[in-house]
Amino acid sequence: MKRVKTLLLVATLVMSMIVCAACSSDSGKSSNSSSGSTGSTNSANTSTGVIKVGVVNNPPSESGYREANVKDMEAVFSKANGYELKTAYSQKNDDQLQAAQGFITEGVDYLLISAAETTGWDDVLKKAKEAGVKVFLFDRMLNVDSSLYEAAVASDMAKEGETAVNWLLSQNLSVYNVIHIQGAMGSDAQIGRTGALDEQFASGKMNKVVQQTATWDEAEAKKIVESVINSKADFNVIYAENDGMAKGAVAALDENGITHGVDGKVIVMGFDCNRWALRELLAGKWNYDGQCSPFQAQIISDIIQGKRTVTDKVIYNAEKGFDAKSLTQSDIDNYGLGD
Repeated sequence: MKRVKTLLLVATLVMSMIVCAACSSDSGKSSNSSSGSTGSTNSANTSTGVIKVGVVNNPPSESGYREANVKDMEAVFSKANGYELKTAYSQKNDDQLQAAQGFITEGVDYLLISAAETTGWDDVLKKAKEAGVKVFLFDRMLNVDSSLYEAAVASDMAKEGETAVNWLLSQNLSVYNVIHIQGAMGSDAQIGRTGALDEQFASGKMNKVVQQTATWDEAEAKKIVESVINSKADFNVIYAENDGMAKGAVAALDENGITHGVDGKVIVMGFDCNRWALRELLAGKWNYDGQCSPFQAQIISDIIQGKRTVTDKVIYNAEKGFDAKSLTQSDIDNYGLGD
């Protein structure tokens, strides 16, 4: 009888161990499933409430516009607003492509891109889509299928160019001899701001004295204008595709005693509406500045957080051009960028 009781006790213990092992096994399966969920793209939103955002942008040193754009992105996609922000800055398309791929591999929830060039992005955006990473374009457009991004919040660069050239035509000059200083070739801003002027060159309404890129750089723009001055070529318009290059061009004019601005020999045109550049207009030293708004971050954040519905794939910022003869201090206060 004692032997039977012992056997029964042993059997009970064995059954208990089997049940516990089964419980442990089920627990392990549940843990693995949870771990798998954490590895998915939007898991951070569920587990911690933090939205992971990777931003691929041009460096803030590029221009006053870009500095304002970078600050805007960092302010909106901040920890205080529920975001974990990762950033990569370069003016080289290859570097940007590599950074974007890195963010996808790291498992960001959203990838935001302001590309150095409009082409070469198809493969990376397809990989983002496969990984469940949602893509937004900002500031500049890309030459890709619209199915590869959620929305684009950008400036209408072609319209900026058209607005500027229409203003220039309205000046009714007897002859238009233009120094055209271009931005980084292949960028959306360069293509858009160049297009309308190229049409005038092709039609014969304006003469191309020189058309050369300074890659947004002030010093390079100055060299271009110095070269034209030294060649003795006649010119009466400088169309620079950003404020920094216009500033470099004006430095070359000043050093050679060539008048410019309102009532000067040379019309000076820039883009971006940095506050310091608008002051040059107000003082009559420049003639025109085209607005390019750097503020796209809040619109994208509102879409991400469901506060705004995407009805149009491309959302353009409202922008205008400013004439030195009609510009006011109020315009500078309301539209100027930086200090």
